[in-house]
Amino acid sequence: MHGANSSNLTPRYFILNGIPGLESAHIWISLPFCFMYIIAVTGNCGLIYLISHEDALHQPMYYFLALLSLTDVTGCTSFVPNMLCIFWFNLKEIDFNACLVQMFFIHMLTGMESGVLMLMALDRYMAICYPLRYSTILTNTVIIKIGLATFIRSVLLMIPFTFLIKRLPYCRGNLIYHTYCDHMSVAKLSCGNIKINAIYGLIAAILIGGFDMFCISMSYTMIIHAVVNLSSADARHKAFSTCTSHICAIVITYVPAFFNFFTHRFGGRTIPHHVHIFIANLYLLLPPTLNPIVYGVKTKQIREVVIKLFFREKDILNIR
Repeated sequence: MHGANSSNLTPRYFILNGIPGLESAHIWISLPFCFMYIIAVTGNCGLIYLISHEDALHQPMYYFLALLSLTDVTGCTSFVPNMLCIFWFNLKEIDFNACLVQMFFIHMLTGMESGVLMLMALDRYMAICYPLRYSTILTNTVIIKIGLATFIRSVLLMIPFTFLIKRLPYCRGNLIYHTYCDHMSVAKLSCGNIKINAIYGLIAAILIGGFDMFCISMSYTMIIHAVVNLSSADARHKAFSTCTSHICAIVITYVPAFFNFFTHRFGGRTIPHHVHIFIANLYLLLPPTLNPIVYGVKTKQIREVVIKLFFREKDILNIR
């Protein structure tokens, strides 16, 4: 096998083929992905800057949003630059250990994003159902602890992926038909038994995605129950309006995720492989791109801070 260590059938490197069947169009395909990446990095870094520097945004809701933005910008940076190098410079080789590192960070940060969305749902539940105790319950210390717990959960559940991949013998070549190192895409190159990889992948998806979706669903069930019992229509509208950005973020994240999950497992023979790869990339890149736009447009406090900063900079320039 090209690039393999014959003593233990572990390749020195893998070759990421990009989008199979569309190699001649890689340059054109790269343009929207590059544009989305620029928006994602600029938008999420901008949100982090605003939240860290503006006192008006020093609230639990915005701390969780900053954590989501940090997760998003780190997540898309873990694979987009490498993907663009494949498209632009045909740099397809990736070291075996580097592939494992990339795989770990992609899956870990995906799990982290799901966990942060769950925390944001709990934040909205506390703000709407217990408004008088909201600031005393979600203190900075509590936010740090639950954020750290979410991070540790994701790390602990994703570490086994690297060991499950490293234990396998590889005798089916080292060509990965993907733009990044995905757990099952790498495992399918093995001539060993990958049943445990598939089972653990499903368990991890249930423990993270299933648990988080359950918590989000329960939070919004109780939010709806509390809101419909409010006496005035204005109060109901105001309560629901604080949740619209978060609901949009949930849809943006989970719809591509579920579509990717089910097409990967049940649509293998009916959906072309290059469509799978497109979906897999959009699933990772769409939330980081759209979340800053959604929160920037729909969140009144963020809009006000942006307008205030704009006019402040304008006044400074006029003085000069």
